[in-house]
Amino acid sequence: MLGAILGDMVGSPFEFDHNNYKHKDFPLLSERSHFTDDTVMSIAVAVGLIDGKGLPERTFGAVRHEMQCWGRAYPHAGYGGMFRRWLRAEHPQPYGSFGNGSAMRVAAAGWLFDTLDKTLEMAKVTAEVTHNHPEGIKGAQATAAAIFLARTGHSKSEIRQYVEQTFGYDLSRTCDEIRPGYRHVETCQQTVPEAVIAFLESNSFEDALRTAVSLGGDSDTLACITGGIAEAFYGMPPELKKETLKRLPEDLRAAYELFRQNLEYKMGS
Repeated sequence: MLGAILGDMVGSPFEFDHNNYKHKDFPLLSERSHFTDDTVMSIAVAVGLIDGKGLPERTFGAVRHEMQCWGRAYPHAGYGGMFRRWLRAEHPQPYGSFGNGSAMRVAAAGWLFDTLDKTLEMAKVTAEVTHNHPEGIKGAQATAAAIFLARTGHSKSEIRQYVEQTFGYDLSRTCDEIRPGYRHVETCQQTVPEAVIAFLESNSFEDALRTAVSLGGDSDTLACITGGIAEAFYGMPPELKKETLKRLPEDLRAAYELFRQNLEYKMGS
């Protein structure tokens, strides 16, 4: 999950079209690199999934609770208008979104469960808290599935085939084909496939992040999704782990540590 957080930071300076660099040769991290709503909500979902213990109804309530708590703790992280209203609601309800928020926050679901079926079930639950549109659910499930497959030793060709056949995304395009006309869009349909393609074309963890940012568009979310998959496939260099954690405030860092310890316990049991 830390790869998704770093992706958010790496993409943050290039988020809007007028800042899009469309190249891969940029400082990976600078003074302008910072976490955004992608990180805050990834942490919230991770804590909610742990509290939910794999039970759908309990997980739905726990994720909703954590998203509101963390979102209110970081009210200026960069949320969209509908989500900001949801954060302030006394009784928040799903609002049929197919925005890419469901995919950018789901990384923990790809790590915490032992089977692909359970991963898909829990990814769906995390999406439905707000993004209960079929495309919003699909984006979360595709992202979590790619992470699960990557961390369980599947090849890029196997990941490509599964995502294409299960979710109907077109992964046949190249980044060179996508890049020239790609603009800032915030739907799962126009973010998740591009993020997966950036991972598939990459040759290392860092190259995956650079490739995602080079596409332009919603750069922090693209790199967040790509980074989550790339970490699961390549691993993450220790120096980048250290730098990522250093750039998080203490409470977010502690929540990530809870996720890490929970994951170590599950893998050791």
